[in-house]
Amino acid sequence: MILGTLAKITGPVVVADGMTGIKMYDVVRVGLVGLMGEVIRLEGDLATIQVYEDTSGLKIGEPVESTDGPLMLELGPGLLSSIYDGIQRPLPVIAEQTASDFIARGTVVAALDHEKVWEFTPTVEVGQEVTGGDCIGTVPESATILHKVMVPPRMSGKVTKVISAGSYIVDEVLVVLDDKHEIRMSQWWPVREGRPYVRKLDPTTPFLTGMRILDTFFPIALGGNAIIPGGFGTGKTVTQQSLAKWADVDIIVYVGCGERGNEMTEVLTEFPELEDPRTGNPLMERTVLVANTSNMPVAAREASIYTGVTLAEYYRDMGYSVAMMADSTSRWGEALREVSGRLEEMPGEEGYPAYLATRLAAFYERSGRVRPLGSEDRVGSVTMVGAVSPPGGDMSEPMTQNSLRVTGAFWALDTSLAHRRHFPAISWTKSYTLFLGQVRTWYEGEVADDWAETRERAMFLLQKETELQEIVQLVGPDALPETEKIILEVARMLREDFLQQFAFDDVDAYCPPKKSYWLLKTILTFDEAATQAMSRGVSLRQILQLPLRDEIAKLKTTPHEEALARMQELSKEIADDIAGIEVL
Repeated sequence: MILGTLAKITGPVVVADGMTGIKMYDVVRVGLVGLMGEVIRLEGDLATIQVYEDTSGLKIGEPVESTDGPLMLELGPGLLSSIYDGIQRPLPVIAEQTASDFIARGTVVAALDHEKVWEFTPTVEVGQEVTGGDCIGTVPESATILHKVMVPPRMSGKVTKVISAGSYIVDEVLVVLDDKHEIRMSQWWPVREGRPYVRKLDPTTPFLTGMRILDTFFPIALGGNAIIPGGFGTGKTVTQQSLAKWADVDIIVYVGCGERGNEMTEVLTEFPELEDPRTGNPLMERTVLVANTSNMPVAAREASIYTGVTLAEYYRDMGYSVAMMADSTSRWGEALREVSGRLEEMPGEEGYPAYLATRLAAFYERSGRVRPLGSEDRVGSVTMVGAVSPPGGDMSEPMTQNSLRVTGAFWALDTSLAHRRHFPAISWTKSYTLFLGQVRTWYEGEVADDWAETRERAMFLLQKETELQEIVQLVGPDALPETEKIILEVARMLREDFLQQFAFDDVDAYCPPKKSYWLLKTILTFDEAATQAMSRGVSLRQILQLPLRDEIAKLKTTPHEEALARMQELSKEIADDIAGIEVL
């Protein structure tokens, strides 16, 4: 162990001397209370350390001890249903042991329960050659997730010992390779290093969210990434929680990165009570929560998103689809800015460090759909959705702009939509996606041949409405011709009957892709029939008096199977009823 002494204390950043031989990113214990920290700069025998805990009370001359390794996570069965802080300390366990709502400084608690017994079933035999990523056995971690115990990525050899099927703790040696390498249920991995894989695959399958505006207008692919920027009160947290509940993935990793205490408390109290719509079991059975609030040390906040993505990559390597929600990356950027300021580095734009873009790119690069290590042919993915909280909703600030450059979708939340109680408040004029080309084939094969054309027609009407609204504000709606008034009416139907979605409604909270398509198709059928009728002299007032409009409005809250059957009939009825209107 390398032992030095504190020479300087500046908030969460301290300097220790006498640290010859220490390495960058090594974890150290600082002071008499053993605060956890990480080396972020080396100059001779001086080591600059960012401390993950409150440094109040530290004194010059107190000891600093190295652990001879970087910040690492313990990975194994028991991660699901857990609630960790930014450096993988289990919060419920700490609360139970200390009978306190606060984490005492210097607290060290194992991330996994080393006394819990798991049912292990081996899948390898003595004499078998295995390599990094190969599955040596399985453990039922929850009712729906089978945990695959894998050979660590940098290990390989011939199996010389295999334990029989039975009940074991995570510390039990399960397999021995070449009579020297022991494999247990748990393994360790450094958080700042992405887990290796064979190759990255093209994203072709959509990341289905159940939200009509995202799945239809701005879809992303499994293994893609997106950001949700928006000002205060626009619904970033609710949107991410809806994604966590309804997204078509196997595992959810939700990282509360520097959020307000009341918002994080709401997540911690609500998630354990949510029912998984896929299985009927508690949603927490396939969820890991990483909780870091704004009053926690900034250094731990900076580490929290790396903790989250490392957990996600671990389950990705088992062949699962994982969604990681980071709420919010802006607070992570603020932590970088504060630590950079303490280091007296040359600031970049708005005080952020000059390497902000590099750090963001390195983080989002860890998303993707990959062929993991191992002889088994499996595919896993990590899909990232990061919330961004631009001050005052200013999308030109550095965090938003740098995130835009490295992510594939921009789901922009609009304050004016939120004020009008239009939720989700995602702007259809500001948002975009770069994944349309990759997922189009899937939609045309699984949903409808004309899915892309239907989407483009709807987008055209919404954009046309924006142009016409500018004219309406100048001269009033009566100045528009009837053919343009119908565009405004259909666009209103698209906004209210399609884009608006009630996250707390039992039916409307989730909309399958086929229902989304047929709902959009029904509205566009109304538009097409109305336009044809008006071309032969039928007035807009006559068309709007038809009761079909009210029925269309009710479709989104109609149970899915019933709605699908009715919409396919309704499209023909709309065309017939409007065609039957006599010209006055």
